[in-house]
Parts: sequence; C-alpha cells; structure tokens
Amino acid sequence: MKKITAVLLALALLILFAAPGFAEQEEDLFADWNKEAPALKTLIEFVETVTDETSPDYIPPADRIATFDMDGTLCGELYPTYLEYYLLERRIFCDPSYTPDAEMLEFGRMLRDHALDKSFPDGMDVLHGEHAAKAYAGLTLNEFADFVTNQLVREVDGFEGMTYANSFYTPMVEVVEYLEDNDFKVYICSGSDRYICRTFIEGVLDIPFEQIIGMDVDVEATNENGADGLKYVYTSEDTIIRTDTMLVKNLKMNKVKAIVREIGRQPVLSFGNSSGDVSMHNYTIFNNRYKSAAFMLIADDEERDYGNTEKAQGLREKWEASGFNVISMKDDFRTIYGDEVRKTGTFHWLEEFADK
Repeated sequence: MKKITAVLLALALLILFAAPGFAEQEEDLFADWNKEAPALKTLIEFVETVTDETSPDYIPPADRIATFDMDGTLCGELYPTYLEYYLLERRIFCDPSYTPDAEMLEFGRMLRDHALDKSFPDGMDVLHGEHAAKAYAGLTLNEFADFVTNQLVREVDGFEGMTYANSFYTPMVEVVEYLEDNDFKVYICSGSDRYICRTFIEGVLDIPFEQIIGMDVDVEATNENGADGLKYVYTSEDTIIRTDTMLVKNLKMNKVKAIVREIGRQPVLSFGNSSGDVSMHNYTIFNNRYKSAAFMLIADDEERDYGNTEKAQGLREKWEASGFNVISMKDDFRTIYGDEVRKTGTFHWLEEFADK
C-alpha cells in the first residue's frame, strides 16, 4: 500500500512540475505570432480537430496534405521583387562566367527598370521563365545550386540584418513545423524555378526535394545534344544539365495539374498570397471528402516590410468572399523576418544592375 501511495505521489509531483513546461512549450510553439490572430486560431482548431481520432472530421496521416506557395507566402517578395528575378539580374549583369547576348541584355534592362514600381509588361511571368531557362542553360544542377547559394549570402536590398538565405517569414516557418509535427506532409507548390526552391529552403525548412514543385525547365544528359530521350542512353560520361526550354510556369491552374500529377492526393490545407494560388485553394476546399481550409497572406505591413495597406484591404475582402482565411502580416505577425531585421526604405537595385 505504501509503495502504491509513493508511486501516486511521484506521478502527482511529475504532473505538477511538468505542467508549466508543457504550457511554456505550447506558448513557444508560435512565438512569432500574435496569439489572438484569428487565422492562427482557425488553423490550430483545424489541426486539433482533424488529428483527433474520435472526431468525425478525423483525417488519416496519409491524407494530411498541405501545399504552400513560396514567394510572398513563406518568404519576402518585395525587396523590391521576386528572388528569382533578382537571381536572373545577377546572372545577366554580375556573373563573369556568363556573357549575355543582346536580347538577354535588353530583357535584363527591362526587368531592372520596371522592378521598383512593378510596371512589368503583360505576360512577365512567362517572359521571365523563358529568359531564365536560356540564361542558365548548360549548367549542371550542382553548378546551378552553387550559383544560387552564392547569391543567397548577399544582404537583401531594402533591409539591414538579413541575407536572401534567411528572408523567410519566421511565423510561416513555425506553421510548417507545426503541421509536420502533426503528421502533415508539406509540399512547396511555387511559381518559382523548382531548383531555386530546392536550394533556397535547404537548412531552413525540413521538406525533402521530392516534395518541392515549381516552374520546370527541361533537363538532359551532357552528351544528349537534343536527341530523342527514347533513343539516347545515359552513360558514365554524362551528368544532368539544364536546357533552354521552359516546360511549365507553375501558376494558377497549372498548380492544380502539378499537384494531381506529383502528389496524387487532394490537399486539405493550402497557403498562398496571390491570384496565382486561387486555383490551388479552390481545388483544396471544393469537393473534398475531408474537412479542408485555405489561407491567404496579405502584405499589409508598411513599417516592417514593403506592403500596401490599401491594396491589401481590397484583397482581404476579395479573399474572404472567396472562402479563404486571411493572414495579416501587420496584425498577425509579432515579427516578420526576426527582431534583428530592419527595413531601410532604400534600394540599390538600379546601381547594382547598371550597365557596365
């Protein structure tokens, strides 16, 4: 009897002293969020419901699929423009190993001159993809990864205390980690180059390469030289290189097609920030056999980032009317990139990419 009493007492003490630790752990789970953020509460309630085996909305782990856009959803895109645009400018104007032709120089100047005020011509997404494919053609995948890595160590234009490598929204990194801890399989489904995404997230997000979907360029063996892939045989003398052919720009309905081909399961959670993600969101929340939800992040913080409050308010109304949960950077994020990062309001974009 004494032994049983002692055991019960020990258990009671364990619970008593462990409880604050558990509470603290829960508190730190979303340390970079404002805890009263409606979108955060919705997400937590969703996850707690669908992981509860006694709930009618329970989702088996195999079907817990979450898809995330990258630029503007997991990382910044307004410094002053997309990371992949910055990388192409570095390739055109700053890479001594590359000699751009007249057409590529003309495109680089156009991209440079329109980035600050976002006055790109129609079809810029495809134009960029086609020029990027040509600019990196002939590079092995390792050479391309090295090029990207060498640019990521540079300080982000328009900020102090942040390199491109760590320009992730830390609250959204917490979301990815939270979902993975609850047996969700997280996929990146980005409009950016698949191979940029692979290099960019390495060491930050614990997402394997096979769960990264993006814009795709064709690849081939070193000595294939455009031969029919059904006839050419890969040899010991070969490695894989990028070609100058863009296969698909992974935006809008193309995201849905990529999810169907590469995942083979309908997502139950979807995270994005723009019209390029609407089809992915709709595919997630419509005609789903499971409880599902979609989240749109709006760039409404003009003090810590380069958001636009007026534009963001219009998007909030639009996204909420579409059935999406809205995440406000201004109201919901305690910090965006980390407390040590400061917006400067000054860009060196034009001088960095001035004609040599």
